[in-house]
Parts: sequence; structure tokens; C-alpha cells
Amino acid sequence: MRIHVVTAFTDRPFAGNPAGVCLLPAGPWPQDAWMQRVAAEMNHSETAFALPLPASDEADWAIRWFAPLVETNLCGHATLATAHVLRTEHGVLGAVRFASRQSGVLVTHADASGSVTLDFPAAPGTEVPVPDGLVGVLGTEPEATYRTGALGDLLTVLPDEATVRAVTPDLAAMAELTRRERLRGVIITAPPAGANTPRGQGSSYDFVSRFFSPAEGILEDPATGSAHTALAPYWSARLGRERLTGFQVSARTGVIHTALHGDRVHLTGNAVTVLDGTLHV
Repeated sequence: MRIHVVTAFTDRPFAGNPAGVCLLPAGPWPQDAWMQRVAAEMNHSETAFALPLPASDEADWAIRWFAPLVETNLCGHATLATAHVLRTEHGVLGAVRFASRQSGVLVTHADASGSVTLDFPAAPGTEVPVPDGLVGVLGTEPEATYRTGALGDLLTVLPDEATVRAVTPDLAAMAELTRRERLRGVIITAPPAGANTPRGQGSSYDFVSRFFSPAEGILEDPATGSAHTALAPYWSARLGRERLTGFQVSARTGVIHTALHGDRVHLTGNAVTVLDGTLHV
């Protein structure tokens, strides 16, 4: 059985967010424990397993995502990576429908240029008081915090890009906080440097972000598609535009183009295969 490592939301290797991708043969799912062990062995923030489905009106493939420690409900970059593998290995262009267990049917669209667009449910936030301990975890005072419903993240707004880049969170304390608050992780975000100048003079992106999920074994995720299902509605409302570009300012960085369509978000990015291998188990 082949397995691939694909770095998503980038057009070059060793940037963006790496994901494992395993296209399974038709039939029943392997044991959950086996998929979890494979994900732990890959040790990327997510490994996607995709299972071809019989011809139906609902979906073409079933998809599941595993972080090193747990199965997750939604993952953007590993879904984009899976669509990339289907395009590069099997010549699949256009729309592919993925049936997920918790997030419904997710549609990807791959074009010949190499870009992939994800059609995901939007996760608009509800403003909440700053949780106890968050200031100490981040080392800075948020301007506002929002819970993101089923996505399970805390969207945390900081004053500027420099503050986002400078955050060095207490990850052990963050893991305790997210478990206590029943959160998947913490998104931090701010306007870009040069936000008060016309776009293109100060920056080529509309907002910056970082994402942390230490309780799931993801200390800092390099480029997080699912987080942008919450970032897109927040920044579209704040900036008054439906189409935006987000820049995730992790060490590897990632670029995610977002387009808000009612209760859906389109996330567009590129991907690069960096490793093809064979699973011998």
C-alpha cells in the first residue's frame, strides 16, 4: 500500500503544511487502531485515509483524518493533499466529493494548474469572555475571543502582526486550557503589517494567523485550512470583502485564499508531493 507526504498551501517543498495521504483499496475501513498507529508513525499534524465508495449520488470517496494522538473531525490541508494525490497519481481533475463522519460531504476541485479549492462549512464565531489563563498562556492580552461552534477552536484576536509573530505560548498550559474548555485548539490572528495602506503597498495578504493544538499532539500547525473556516467569516465581516488572502506566519508559512459563500467557505491553495513510499504493514 502506498503512502505519500504532501505539503499543502504552498507551491514549493519544505514549506506549507505536510500531511500523510493513504489511498485505501475498496472495502471496509481498516481498524481504527491501525490508522492511528500509521498517523503516529508519520508524525505529521494529520494523516488522511481515503476509501473509494461505490457509485452513488452522495460522494466519491470517504475520508478520515488522524492526528498523532487522536482522530479529528475536520482537516483542510490533508483534504487538499488528498485531492492533489488523486490529480497527480490518477489524473482526477474537477470536483471530488468526500464523505466525512462529522463534517458532511466536502467537495474539492482540482484544476490543471495545480491549485485545489476546498468547499467547507463556515464556522462563524460567537464572542465570549477571555478564558481564565489565556493571557498567561499567550503572554499577551487579546482584543477579543470567539468560540467557533462545531469546529471547536478559540479564535483569538491580537492587535497586530508583530504580536502574532512574537507569541511563544506555554504549550503545556495551553493543552490544559483547551481540555478544560473542550476546545480543539487556539487560533491567534491580527491585521497584517501595513494594514492601513492600500493592499499591495503594505502587504499582499489581508490577515495573519497561527494555530496551536497541543492537546492533540500538534504543537503548532504550519498552515491550517480548517482554522480558515472561522478566520474567513471573521475577517470578511471586519473588512467588508468576501474574497481574502490569509498568511499563516508559522516557521514554514502557508498561503490560503478564502472566499465566503453564505454558510460555506472556499479555501484555495497549492500542494507539492515531497515523498512517495510503501507501507509494509
